[in-house]
Amino acid sequence: MSKQPPVPFETTLHVRDTCLCLHVQRAARAMARRFDEALRPFDITNGQFSLLMSLNRPAAPNMGSVASLLAMDRTTLTAALKPLERRGLVQSFPDPDDRRSRRLQLTAEGEALLSRSIPTWKALHATLDPMLDGGAGRLRSDLLTLGRG
Repeated sequence: MSKQPPVPFETTLHVRDTCLCLHVQRAARAMARRFDEALRPFDITNGQFSLLMSLNRPAAPNMGSVASLLAMDRTTLTAALKPLERRGLVQSFPDPDDRRSRRLQLTAEGEALLSRSIPTWKALHATLDPMLDGGAGRLRSDLLTLGRG
């Protein structure tokens, strides 16, 4: 039985320095920590902020459209909604057109929390956007392209 040669350490360094997935994951974690810290006074995480914002629509969306927008499966979305529902920020109700489906909407408390947190979100973006050499718009465009698969 022949033993495979180990992966050279130079390969490890090359992957560390060039892997797009690793760099995106590291940046996402660092960005999430910054937004979590900024949103802490509102007692929400950046993920909860995004979820609340995804419900800020003229008509209550169904679970599937929210899950798709946030790139989550329905089980993960259901788990993420529970603490927001317990706090009275979100409510769900049967879809009048399809009783097997549920619609989601912000409560008045959820709308008020979003309204109070938006200036903090904007202020953080105002500090982050200039840090990007190619501009925040370019990064957003590139990330959207990569996200389409």
